[in-house]
Amino acid sequence: MIVPDDEAGIRAALREAGESLRKDEVPVGCVIVHDGLIVGRGHNQVESLKDATAHAEILAIGAASNALGGWRLSDCTLYVTLEPCSMCAGAIVLARLGRVVYGAADPKAGACGSVLDVLGERRLNHRAELTAGVLAGECGELLREFFRRRRRAVLRLAEAGGLAGDEPGADPAGGDSGA
Repeated sequence: MIVPDDEAGIRAALREAGESLRKDEVPVGCVIVHDGLIVGRGHNQVESLKDATAHAEILAIGAASNALGGWRLSDCTLYVTLEPCSMCAGAIVLARLGRVVYGAADPKAGACGSVLDVLGERRLNHRAELTAGVLAGECGELLREFFRRRRRAVLRLAEAGGLAGDEPGADPAGGDSGA
């Protein structure tokens, strides 16, 4: 697939986010583009893989590195639906990505200016060019809808009595919490 501009890149990342959604994962998607072609794709797989590092950006960086035969991605642009967290921003710096474009800001964990600014940190040996807010409304709505559905499911479970032991002070392992 040819990616002619930032909007097309974020739309491709949104398609990856849809893969996460189908797996009941937090819907974040990422693609990496080199010379107008997608060379790496990733979508959140933290729950599926039981791996806290299985974020969309990390998986896409690995795929792009494999496709291009090297870890330096300085001629590439990373497109992601949600502002990268500190782990992913660190990986972006280490992979020497030339440019990052994201959709929705993350006011709770964003590390590209919202909470931290890893990409702009002058003491690091690399800084990626940053473009924020491309298709932010669509990217943010996908996340909001996912969490609305998740909250409704939790409420239905609680109403059905399916969350016994989840009350404050309860030991998640089922033992006496001493509270």
